[in-house]
Amino acid sequence: MKYHLISLGCQMNASDGERVRTVIEQMGYTYTEQEEDANLIGILACSVRQNAIDKVYSKIHKWNKWKNKTNLITFVSGCVLPSDHEKFLKLFDIIFKMKDLPNLPEMIQQYGITTPNGIQNGYDVQNDQIAEFWNVKPDYASDFEAFVPIQNGCDKFCSFCAVPYTRGREVSRPSVEIINEVRSLVERGYKSITLLGQNVNSYGLDKPDTEIMFPELLRQVGEIGNEMGTEFWVYFTSPHPRDMTDEVIEVISQYKCLAKQIHLPLQSGDDKLLIAMNRKHGLEKYRQSVSTIRRLIPEATLFTDIIVGFTGETDEQFDATRAAMKEFDFNMAYIAKYSPRPGALSHRWFDSIPLETKKDRHQVLTQDLKLSSRSYNDSMIDKTYRVLVRAAAKHDGYLAGLTEGKINVRFLSDNTDLIGQIVNVKIKSAIAFSVEGDLIA
Repeated sequence: MKYHLISLGCQMNASDGERVRTVIEQMGYTYTEQEEDANLIGILACSVRQNAIDKVYSKIHKWNKWKNKTNLITFVSGCVLPSDHEKFLKLFDIIFKMKDLPNLPEMIQQYGITTPNGIQNGYDVQNDQIAEFWNVKPDYASDFEAFVPIQNGCDKFCSFCAVPYTRGREVSRPSVEIINEVRSLVERGYKSITLLGQNVNSYGLDKPDTEIMFPELLRQVGEIGNEMGTEFWVYFTSPHPRDMTDEVIEVISQYKCLAKQIHLPLQSGDDKLLIAMNRKHGLEKYRQSVSTIRRLIPEATLFTDIIVGFTGETDEQFDATRAAMKEFDFNMAYIAKYSPRPGALSHRWFDSIPLETKKDRHQVLTQDLKLSSRSYNDSMIDKTYRVLVRAAAKHDGYLAGLTEGKINVRFLSDNTDLIGQIVNVKIKSAIAFSVEGDLIA
């Protein structure tokens, strides 16, 4: 019996997928890359992104046609809004919330246990049973890079975002479990570990009397690095600017294994638009955090998220975002054209910015980003960096990897045994978003 699994959306879904694989393979299924060879096909959906939901519908319509010729069971989980959930009931055999993953074998045995009765009183996204999901040992997709979930859900309710309605309120995973998983990964030789959550730096706030806070969690992870004496890099994503404290930045500066790369979503450079987005932070708070990062960790790279064309965004407000992009000198920005998502507050508002305007602003901001990225990358020339080799590059004879700051690097080598190792590369040329260098023995 074979299965195929697709994970859409963010890194959280990718991490969840590793635990889904464990449960399915414990049932005796083996993975296949080919959808048409599978007896069980699952998809971890992302209602947060319209293109991801469109892909779900495209896939399930194709799979349901296959049922005329073969025995096939389909399931869906992940971030699913109530409106999509009800539609999926008619299309998929099984629908379940991630906290119910341990019950998937029973669901498959009963074939389609989920019914409309399962969403009485609205779509219940309480996370009270998420601990059972975290107890599932993940089948890591890589033997040198791993995701470690530390939290599930979100309490921020940004007006453009549907995550609180798909994953529920914030619940912190027990720190003992997190530390044990990180330690186990380091002992097994993992080189890159990412702590995952919707708002990682509010970790522990839901359990103030029984759990440590995020700076202490990072400190304990850092102590693992000191104790083990091996080279590895620990990242975290995604933090919220409102909860980013100087203490978090100080801890990162103190431990070698805590990667000197910070992803801090800005979304907009205009305070009024940030209020409309319900971001609960202003540009000055963001500026203070960046100033502390530059002061305590001057070598750190800075990544962000930006939305262009949010409802009501004026030319002046977009110009403010451009000014912020220039001020903060980001190494990378994930720029998204705004689109309303059912379930999010802003879905009720008129989407006032034409698509062509959104495309134009996206293009302008991307060009601005290329300037800051290229400037930093040019500064890397003639310097040697530690690089985690991740794969063979698109061009034959090259390998590709990332620096600790997550700058893309490629270098001439056909030695695939280096994949998963950290090597020295001297940079000799640069373009926007990537550099090229020579392997140093």
